[in-house]
Amino acid sequence: MAEISDVYFVDGVRTPFGRAGEKGMYWNTRADDLAVKTIIALTERNPEVPPERIDDVAIAATSQTGDQGLTLGRSAAILAGLPQSVPGFAIDRMCAGAMTAVTTMGASVGMGMYDLAIAGGVEHMGRHPIGSNADPNPRFVAERMVDPGALNMGVTAERLHDRFPHLTKERSDVFGMLSQQKAEAAYRAGKIQPDLVSVAVKGPDGAWGLATEDEGRRPETNLEGLAGLKTPFRPHGRVTAGTSSPLTDGATMSLLASGTAVRELGLAPKMRMVSFGFAGVQPEIMGIGPIPSTEKALARAGLTIEDIGLFELNEAFAVQVISFLDHFGIADDDPRVNPWGGAIALGHPLAASGVRLMLQLAAQFAERPDVQYGLTAMCVGLGQGGSVIWENPHYNGRAAGSKRK
Repeated sequence: MAEISDVYFVDGVRTPFGRAGEKGMYWNTRADDLAVKTIIALTERNPEVPPERIDDVAIAATSQTGDQGLTLGRSAAILAGLPQSVPGFAIDRMCAGAMTAVTTMGASVGMGMYDLAIAGGVEHMGRHPIGSNADPNPRFVAERMVDPGALNMGVTAERLHDRFPHLTKERSDVFGMLSQQKAEAAYRAGKIQPDLVSVAVKGPDGAWGLATEDEGRRPETNLEGLAGLKTPFRPHGRVTAGTSSPLTDGATMSLLASGTAVRELGLAPKMRMVSFGFAGVQPEIMGIGPIPSTEKALARAGLTIEDIGLFELNEAFAVQVISFLDHFGIADDDPRVNPWGGAIALGHPLAASGVRLMLQLAAQFAERPDVQYGLTAMCVGLGQGGSVIWENPHYNGRAAGSKRK
């Protein structure tokens, strides 16, 4: 009979993130090949894990069509050379796709159904722009189920500024600038590079090169430049390219394991999953989604926001993050929040981003044995939020009676 198990994040990798579109480094690269590259790298980094022992592969994508379709988990597993006995499937929760892949596989591990699972996401926004093949049901608008602007993420960010006037453009500009500065400092210190998988890419001239770093970083960003940027989502608005995540291509992948597999194979997990939560909100202000999802995750873990020592919050838009921080009484520049920068600087390949948050939190845990719990959280299109709480295995105050559920 299967037994309830702890769920561990053993390891994870990602491709460098590229600018979407013809000028981006992945324009001539298939989406599924990006996912395949991360699976191969993940298995090579963990040779003690027998590939035939992988119980399932879950890969998320928002636009599941073309080279981003065909049941990605299964097709990418075969292309990556995993034994054909290993199954796989595709998953979609828009921006929280990879996060949902992790929690879905984690729940299967926790229930004792799986011992080892691979979970991640890929998004090639150059080949498959968000909503390009979507056909929203006309009832959404005709029956006033959602506001028409809810289908445009930039418009939803503008509405957060409307709803909460104290979340000013100036605060967003500062947050956007700090994201760029923190990401650049992390790169210079070699914090980001260990989990990046180099990808061979073909340029517009047919010459081959190697993608080794995130392409969209703008370390020269300053407040004067941000103040003069256009507001593409509304005339005289408050959301700009400098306070938004860019359109991005990339893939992420993680390896999850049960406590039994960790002990049997001698694995060294980087995090333990404590709890998770997903919640719905009004689609037209989707950016507040991580607030109720985090409250759910905290309640299920028996924790409070004060117990969280590190936050990895997806920066879809600066105003979205500062609305979360404002709600929980956390300063915009709190050093616990996105210490190595976030999606505004590094990029946001939609369904892949959840695992990028986890990679950075896991790496920070290794440097911070004083921190017991961390949070990864993100907003989701059509009015949702997702949050996962993790425990640091390196915590130096951990004891048998430590607070856990």
